[in-house]
Formats: sequence, structure tokens, C-alpha cells
Amino acid sequence: MSTNVIFFLTDDQGIWAAGCYGNPEIRTPNIDRLAATGVRFDNFFCTSPVCSPSRATLLTGRIPSRHGVHDWIRDGNVPPDAEAYLEGQTTTTDVLAEHGYACGISGKWHLGASQLAQHRFSHWYVHQKGGGPYTDAPMVRDGELVDEPGYVTNAITDDALAFLDDHAGGPFYLSVHYTAPHSPWTGHPQEIVDSYDDCLFESCPQEPRHPWAKGFTDEHLGNRESLKGYYAAVTAMDADVGRIIDRVEELGLREDTLIVFTSDNGYSCGHHGFWGKGNGTFPLNMLENSVKVPLIFSQPGRLPQGVSSDALLSGYDVMPTLLEYAGLAGLADARLPGRSFVPVLTGESDTGRDLVVVYAEYGPTRMVRTQEWKYVHRYPYGPNELYDLASDPDERRNLVEEPQHRKRVREMRHHLAEWFAQYVEPATDGAALPVTGYGQHARIGPQSRGENSFCHSREGDWGGGTFPVEMSRE
Repeated sequence: MSTNVIFFLTDDQGIWAAGCYGNPEIRTPNIDRLAATGVRFDNFFCTSPVCSPSRATLLTGRIPSRHGVHDWIRDGNVPPDAEAYLEGQTTTTDVLAEHGYACGISGKWHLGASQLAQHRFSHWYVHQKGGGPYTDAPMVRDGELVDEPGYVTNAITDDALAFLDDHAGGPFYLSVHYTAPHSPWTGHPQEIVDSYDDCLFESCPQEPRHPWAKGFTDEHLGNRESLKGYYAAVTAMDADVGRIIDRVEELGLREDTLIVFTSDNGYSCGHHGFWGKGNGTFPLNMLENSVKVPLIFSQPGRLPQGVSSDALLSGYDVMPTLLEYAGLAGLADARLPGRSFVPVLTGESDTGRDLVVVYAEYGPTRMVRTQEWKYVHRYPYGPNELYDLASDPDERRNLVEEPQHRKRVREMRHHLAEWFAQYVEPATDGAALPVTGYGQHARIGPQSRGENSFCHSREGDWGGGTFPVEMSRE
């Protein structure tokens, strides 16, 4: 019998924002429930610390410098300028649908042309854009643009439950893509917000403002109501994760269904002195809170329960892993950078083949990370960074200019350049693109590459804040 898959994807949830990852203040009993019945990964990294490129990689297995989505998608989500950013690319759902899976999505898409069902999803209930109010949210239902009444987290769950009821015979693949805990941190169930009145928020230290901080920082740094809203968004979402797990169990499908839980990128809520993710600062950052996200795989009867792994994994490893797990190994493009970590899931390997280093990019900012070291290179001007994560896990001391580390810097820079050279497409190479965190407003490729594909000084919701000032490339 084929394995069903439910893929939970949250929005802007740092790895620290879950009880099973060591946070004693935030309440996530159902995420913790998945960890207790599955495998929790402690070193899983998004491929880019912002939503749209990370989501594109999870679906395609390609890095941003190949799939061409380098920033959150500002334009092209709905008519009149709708544009399918992943058109012509193969996704996990394309392969699964070809082999008999019914594929559904409920929640955030944010990869362009939201009104159009894409990549063999036969069920399509998605957010029109990438974020917005939690009540009367702009959604696409049955191909129509609607304002969905009620709390959008509940609406996404209700739709996912209906899909489960209709496809209980399987096999199915269901993406449940919550907008939580993305801003705004208002409009969440008041009783949950109030339940955090006495929280000390020691898990979210409000540090002095980072010199690179942008976006939401000035409004939210030190703001207890913002912290309560973020925590409430996670807790309300967690309750709906529980509703879906309960329905799977009621339908008798739990041992036939792989449940995956992850987020598109990390987030800092005052950590390091800023609120945001990779574009919460300029220069764009690759701090651990921005690039490290939760990842849990749970299927009782097939996978170990209550175990953790410190294998280094990336979003580009997800596609080959899901296909191998579904019995479709070898159907992913052989030129993809990712490796299946099924051996780690099943306990056959402690680390897995080749899972000892990860890479990430955000436009001209690139990262290579091993268990002990992280090197960040910014094309073409820097500043660059080197951190000894073994002795400095919070990345407080940049060692890149210290003479005793010159050899290490050269070696890591060489490995970084060599690895990316294998997988970039020249027309979509982020190292040469002016990505600043304001958003992407057009597809890029041989005919459209360049400055005008990215935003530099427009005000508006950029998926992480409002930037009313110019950013410098320096």
C-alpha cells in the first residue's frame, strides 16, 4: 500500500518556537506529539531565509540560483499581472500525481499565479498573496478570489479536513501551509493571547538593537504585545495541527500516513537585536535563527519514535527524501544537489551519506556550514563572516579577519564557490543579482535578468516588515 503524506509548512517559525525543541514557555503540545511519535531533526536548514525561494526549493529540490526565485514574491500573485514562477519545473507533486497520488494544498502558496492550480494539485485552496490579516483573509477557493470569513488558521484546517475525508482511500499528498506565525501578530484568539500575560519571554531576549536591523525591529523590539501575538499564533496553529492528526487517527490512517512538520524559514523575535528573518537586516543575514527551522517526520509503525538526529540537512534534501520514502527513488533529477535522508529516518545511518555540510543563499549572500563552522560570503563587496559554532553557538564573534583563520576562510570560500558552480544556472545566478529583501516582482531568466526584477526602495509588506528608506549595496 502506498504511503499517504501530510506536509505541514508554517510561516516564519524559528526552531526555538516549539516545546520539543527546548522552549519551556511556548505551548505546542501537538508539534511535541509528532516529535514523540517520530524523528526530530535538530540541524535542518532552509535553503534561503525568506519564504518564496525556500518554498520553491522544498517543492523542486533546486536551489534559488536554479529555480530563479530569489526573494519573496511581491508581484505576479494575482491578476492582472499573474505569473507562475515555477512554470516548466518539476515538483514533488508532479511526480507523485503521475504515480497515482491525489495532491491537495490548503494554505499559503506564494509562488505566483495563485488563482491557477499548478503542478498537478487537484485540490487548490490557497492564499492570494503571502500574508495579511488573520480575519477575512484573501484566499482562492474554487478558482475565485474571496475574503475568507473567520480565523484563517481555522479555515485552512477545515479545508484540509474536508480533503482528508474525501481522499481517505488514498494515496494522497496534502500540503497544509499555515500563514502562522507570520505577521501581523494581532487578530489571534484573544483567550490564547491573554494566556501569555504572565509569560517572562526568557526564550525571546530583547537584545540591544542590531546595527543592521531593519523592517519590524523598531516597532516590535521590546514590545510584549508583539511577543504575545507571535506565541499565540503558534499555539493556535498547533491546536489545528492536533485537529488534523486526530482526524487521521479517526480515519484509521495513522500508520499509513507520513506526517512531516517544518517551516519555510526561521525568525528572530528580538534575538540578536532585531525582529525578522534573512531580510530583517541589511546586509541580509544568515544567522542561525534565520536559517535553522524545525523538521519532524512521524509515521508510527514505520519510523522510530521519540528520537532526534543532528544530521545536517537542507530544504534541497526534502524532494529526493519524500520520493524515496514513497517508493519512487531515482525519479528526481540526478543533477539536483540534495540527497535522500531516508537512511537517517529509518535508523540505518547516524548521519547519512553526504549529509555533513549544508549550503544556503539569499541573492548575493551565501553560506556554507559544517557541524562546527559557518562561513558567510557576500558578493561582491562583503562583509563576510566566519563563526566557530562549537565555542560560539550564538555567533557573537566574527573571526573572518583573524590571521589564524585565514587558511580556513580560503578553504571554505573555495568549497562554497565550487559547490554553487555545480548547481547554478547562469541566467538565474543569485551572486550577480541585486537582491536586497524588498521582494521580487518578475520572473528572471535569459530574457529578463537584471536590476528591474527586484525591488530596492518600495514601501509595503515585504513578508517581514516595511522599509521606508533606501538600502545601500555597500
